[in-house]
Amino acid sequence: MIKEAINYLSSPLFSFTAFIILFALAMKRIDIVGTKKFGWGLLIFVLVVFVWMVSDPVFFTIISLPDNVPIIILNGLVFWSTWYALYRGHQNDLRIEAGEGPIEGTPENREKVWAWPNLVYTELFAGILCTIFLIVWAIFLKAPLEEPANPTWAPNPAKAPWYFLGLQEMLVYFDPWMAGVVLPGLILVGLIAIPFIDVNPKGNGYYTFKERKFAITGFLFGWLALWVFLIQVGTFLRGPNWTFYGPFEYWDAHKVVAENNINLSEIIWIKMLNMGLPKNIFVREIFGLIATFGYMFGTIPLITKKWGQSYLERMGAIRYYIMLALILGMMSLPIKMYLRWFFDLKYILAMPEFELNL
Repeated sequence: MIKEAINYLSSPLFSFTAFIILFALAMKRIDIVGTKKFGWGLLIFVLVVFVWMVSDPVFFTIISLPDNVPIIILNGLVFWSTWYALYRGHQNDLRIEAGEGPIEGTPENREKVWAWPNLVYTELFAGILCTIFLIVWAIFLKAPLEEPANPTWAPNPAKAPWYFLGLQEMLVYFDPWMAGVVLPGLILVGLIAIPFIDVNPKGNGYYTFKERKFAITGFLFGWLALWVFLIQVGTFLRGPNWTFYGPFEYWDAHKVVAENNINLSEIIWIKMLNMGLPKNIFVREIFGLIATFGYMFGTIPLITKKWGQSYLERMGAIRYYIMLALILGMMSLPIKMYLRWFFDLKYILAMPEFELNL
């Protein structure tokens, strides 16, 4: 019964919602999350649950695939480094409140050392350890090489490399050009623009959270919730035909799930107004156009009036509005995900005549 409950609650709707709630609580109670007791407690809890889950043969088969082993290691490193950064930031926040300044600014931490031999020796030993680790890995785990490409047969499920599985999961909710071009482009542009948008000198050279709460929360949400989480779903919870499977559910290639997705125009014109779709493209998609432009331009003055006035004055108009555009683009992903889950909404704006589907 416990495994069946976990399979049910692991569906993207419940697991993503739970992840967001836990993320919000973590950012709210950094005084608890940023402590060693919480870190040790979380580590013990995760290890106990992981050992219990590994005892299931189906779960072990999935995570023991040569492709998936490095992702398990990556998960541990990502979440440990995230907690460690929050822990160091919380410690510095306590010191700053006490008027002591960050740990990185103390004389013992500002001492300069020579690149030779200190840095070179460290790099040498790190290289040796990595080489030993890769040799042992290659001995015990076979390279996941398959047969030469065969145009008459494709693997099921056909998955991209792990670093693209987040994009492949986005294809469930977005048109290919949005999931494969526009959103990745916004990510790259946003990463390039961050140093020019965020000119706040606080937090440079030392860990902190309270001094950069908005920036850190926004970055971690985009990184953990909208990228790392989607990689986990695409890796461990998507099986044959890209169908969802729980962590303890056997990957049956014959499993069929009905997807009755429908466009916003069809919901309004056909279901609500009991009419046929207008022949004119713009009349047909008028509601999608209003929703799209309302989201991109109507929400900006509302956000500015309620939360963003101080940011506008501090950052200037150009930086502020670029930041808002990037945030709205990022938040379009979870909004579209929930619309799909709750209303089976395929596209808000469906204009295949212009290759424009949102």
